[in-house]
Amino acid sequence: MPDNIYIGIDVGSVSTKFAVLNDKDELVTSLYLRTEGQPIVSIQRGLKELSTAVSSDMRIAGVATTGSARYLAGVLVNADLVKNEISCQAAAALHFIPDAATVIEIGGQDSKIIIIRDGAVADMGMNTVCAAGTGSFLDQQAQRMNMQIEDFGAEALKSTRPVQIAGRCAVFAETDMIHKQQMGHRRPDIIKGLCRALARNYLSNIATGKEIRTPVVFQGGVALNRGMITAIEEALDMSVVVPPYPGITGAIGAALVVHEEFKSRDITTSFNGFDIADAALSASSFECSRCDSLCEISQVLRDDKVIARWGGQCDIWEEEDRNI
Repeated sequence: MPDNIYIGIDVGSVSTKFAVLNDKDELVTSLYLRTEGQPIVSIQRGLKELSTAVSSDMRIAGVATTGSARYLAGVLVNADLVKNEISCQAAAALHFIPDAATVIEIGGQDSKIIIIRDGAVADMGMNTVCAAGTGSFLDQQAQRMNMQIEDFGAEALKSTRPVQIAGRCAVFAETDMIHKQQMGHRRPDIIKGLCRALARNYLSNIATGKEIRTPVVFQGGVALNRGMITAIEEALDMSVVVPPYPGITGAIGAALVVHEEFKSRDITTSFNGFDIADAALSASSFECSRCDSLCEISQVLRDDKVIARWGGQCDIWEEEDRNI
């Protein structure tokens, strides 16, 4: 009898992640791809790679999508569930650290704080505007210093006299970093200062007014940076826990949520298979003029035929899609 597996897909502006869990919620395989502004391409590429990793003795029992492009991903794969990032990040944190009380999640383009009480989300905050509290801030500075972002953490740990990077804005922080370089400060000290600036900006932007309790769980791609772990711990004056696979916790959480939803019910997945990986797909949008709201409607086409639309304040286009 085939083993059941559950697939979580997390599509963000910077990266696209896939996680495959078995019936014991153990990670079977995963993928981390760069979205590069082409979510459809990255989803198709991921599905193609997964199709070779999923063996014939595995039965896909559920698929869920999350991330900023979760609706697009959900349409493409005909997902069973489309869930927001807060739900999925919280599910992953509680899976690895059952008594988690605070989740810090810093991704490439946004960051979140999730307050958990008694195993449920009690409060949250999210930053999608200021780059100074996200991973892209460090990525940009790594490029400026001709470094790989993967080397940032080790370099920060070499610091003996970290510099103070001024400004709560990414533009001002970058200007100050350049000034510190011109003054001759050592690169490890500048990098440690940048990590501290990101930690400070994260906490001041979205954690203000939140009751941060331990255990504090640090998730997202930035949690792979040891320099950032230290900077967050110093800013909070408390230790943080980094779970396994922090860069793909959104995808893991999506797989956990769909498994939880289906495990007590005899439901057949609506996943339309891996064939979509080779289909001719495109996406576009238009302004609906059927009322004064003028909603922007997103749509996906397969072989130039519309297969789904979404994004309106009403469901008029979704209703029409059912007749396509």
